[in-house]
Amino acid sequence: MPRGQKSKLHAHEKCCRNKAQAQGHKDAQTAAAQEEVASSSSSPFYVDGVPSSPVTVPATTRAVAGVPCQRSDVNATSQVQKSKNSSEASPSTDMSGQDLLTRKASMLVRSLLCKYKVNEPIKKIDMLKIVHKRYKEHFPEIFRKASEHMDLVFGLELKEVQPNSHSYNLVCKSDDTGDGSLSSAWRFPIKGILMPLLGVIFLHGNRASEEEVWQFLNILGIYDGKRHFMFGEPRKLITQYLVKEKYLEYRQVPNSDPPRFEFLWGPRAQAETTKMRVLEFLSKANDTVPSAFPSYYEEALRDEEERARAISPTKAGTTSKASTCSKATSRLNSHPE
Repeated sequence: MPRGQKSKLHAHEKCCRNKAQAQGHKDAQTAAAQEEVASSSSSPFYVDGVPSSPVTVPATTRAVAGVPCQRSDVNATSQVQKSKNSSEASPSTDMSGQDLLTRKASMLVRSLLCKYKVNEPIKKIDMLKIVHKRYKEHFPEIFRKASEHMDLVFGLELKEVQPNSHSYNLVCKSDDTGDGSLSSAWRFPIKGILMPLLGVIFLHGNRASEEEVWQFLNILGIYDGKRHFMFGEPRKLITQYLVKEKYLEYRQVPNSDPPRFEFLWGPRAQAETTKMRVLEFLSKANDTVPSAFPSYYEEALRDEEERARAISPTKAGTTSKASTCSKATSRLNSHPE
């Protein structure tokens, strides 16, 4: 073979090897991310449904985790046992249609988080493969559930790249104020852990022991000493970063021996959100309304009223001052020269 052709053949083979290695590296990265996401996200809260195995935790904690909170512990226990039975039974016979769609949506959420982490494009054809072709007619509902979950929990919005392109990007939503004044704690990924933590504290009487907090985080697949694919080292995040940023207060329980610690809302959390907002978050996670949690709803209403009363004197003072200035200006304008 002439030298020129050999050189071209060698260059072509080298190019093919490089492409294969690059693709292999990317596939390995994606597979690793998928495994990490699956292990970290296969929890009640992140799949927006009931647990597939019995969870013996307080009903209040299950509520934050996205498990329907009944009005009595007996009903709550019955709900968990029902969840266990449905998970052990054949999906085609005992699992309701909505349960199946919710589980498919949870699979889609895990895939979306994986793609977001490795910065891969999100295409409708790939999403259809995840939920399986037999659910193609239910895809709009599955897609809606997954989108709502990504928005509610992580503050991520699925946006189509171009109309009818069937290709999407995950983008961080701006804060509610519209002026960018809220900190990154209310955006991805920290929002995904901050709001649930505030909910746990609220539902445990506005203070939650360290044991109760970790019990809840374990349900979410977040463990002390084990790095999480989105939140990093969880203990450092909740006892240092969120404390330093004044979203959480982490303190020793008075007169506890041996020392025990508890979490409370920090001053920034109290200033930047309300009990009603947190309760609305919990309600959406449980596909219900705030009034479904009567005692907490009443407490949230009282909190709203107290905040309104605290603001009223300030507004009244401002209005009075403005009125006085206006009258003085009027007198000056009407004074004869």
